[in-house]
Amino acid sequence: MSDALQRIDQLVKSNEVVLFMKGTPQFPQCGFSGRAVQILKACGVADYASVNVLEDDEVRQAVKEYADWPTIPQLYVRGEFVGGSDIMTEMYQSGELAGLLGQPR
Repeated sequence: MSDALQRIDQLVKSNEVVLFMKGTPQFPQCGFSGRAVQILKACGVADYASVNVLEDDEVRQAVKEYADWPTIPQLYVRGEFVGGSDIMTEMYQSGELAGLLGQPR
């Protein structure tokens, strides 16, 4: 396993919620990452780990390999890959994401 994959694995397994995104929660660098941040906020999740993939090209490429998912953002909850922005949107609209995150709908 490459160093970048090991760092990703450690982050995903040691944090309840991790969002790999372009930019930061305070300053998203793409619309999809911005939507992901807003969805987490709407679900009442204020404390989560975020990784700005624009700061590390190795992580940017490795995270796609880690989940076998070609796009960013990527959300992980309790060590499990949830999906990207579109899946987060669908799960939010159905109430499933709030349930997964342990929040009431």
